[in-house]
Amino acid sequence: MAYPSFSDISRSFAPGWFAAVMGTGVLAMTTRSLGLRWPLLAAVAEALHWFNSALFVVLAVPWLTRWLRFRPAAIQTLKHPIQASFYPTFSIALLVLAAQWLVFSPCVEVAITLWWLGVLLHFAFSFAVLFLVFRGEVVGLEHVTPAKFIPAVGLVVMPLAGGPLLAHMDGALREWALTINIIGLGAGSMMYLGLLGLTLHRHYLHKPAQGILTPTVWIHLAPIGVIPVSLMNVVEQLPYQAAREVATVLMLLVWGFGVWWLVMSSLLTLAARQAGQLPFALSWWGFTFPIGAFVAESLRLTQVLGWSSTFGIGVAAWLLLCVFWVITLYRTVRGVTSGAIFQPHP
Repeated sequence: MAYPSFSDISRSFAPGWFAAVMGTGVLAMTTRSLGLRWPLLAAVAEALHWFNSALFVVLAVPWLTRWLRFRPAAIQTLKHPIQASFYPTFSIALLVLAAQWLVFSPCVEVAITLWWLGVLLHFAFSFAVLFLVFRGEVVGLEHVTPAKFIPAVGLVVMPLAGGPLLAHMDGALREWALTINIIGLGAGSMMYLGLLGLTLHRHYLHKPAQGILTPTVWIHLAPIGVIPVSLMNVVEQLPYQAAREVATVLMLLVWGFGVWWLVMSSLLTLAARQAGQLPFALSWWGFTFPIGAFVAESLRLTQVLGWSSTFGIGVAAWLLLCVFWVITLYRTVRGVTSGAIFQPHP
């Protein structure tokens, strides 16, 4: 089989590719946090930061080419009941990169630029994807997977970099940026609550998502991990000390659900693998960002409370993240080398 041309790759380029940037970015940032305790990890985190920045640029070329040269194909994907949810991974990747550059580089201007671009694109994608869903009649219960969380996840990701970046803004710009962070966090959190009910309904009463959709069960951990951290970032910018205490309690409760879901996801994934229902696909990158978000939440709780229990569970989850990331990266590189990863799935 001949290796696909760049034109062929661009025409069928899957929107979910940027989940790789999301997962690698959160691995870089959590590794850097652990590097404060174990300095040997600092160099690894730095390497991951630059690798991820380059990865985004490489992936952006066929992604943008598809919109410029093969727009009907891109629009068709945007209307797909499952694939459309992965389009916002592009804007979420920009938001993750903004957080990365704020942490790893003194070039705050780069982080601010990436953040504003990510915010504008993600609002556009979240409205476009959900408008087509709300206006259409093509989404059935079989299409409801935790991948539906992705537009909501992007909204709650905004304060991850947006909160700390407020220290580099002032006046009306800072007020508007804070307001945008609150809008994103509020909208994404409420959407997650609704979608959580829908996905649990499917888990209870419908056949499970199998095959290449198996990893989507882990996506629950993304809002579970991101929402409390983003809430803390926003609350720290408000003059209400009591709100920080309430936010800490809420973070603990949500984190507890995250621990439970981490175990459940592991059990469901092992069962799918044993049944031969876990073929490799790009969706495997769906393992990485959600676990990384839970790790970040665990480390933030440790910072606030000083508990060894939250730290120990966070480190265990980080090790699991490393395993998933290495395996998924290896399988992805092998698929790119052979060209098999660019072939459409049945």
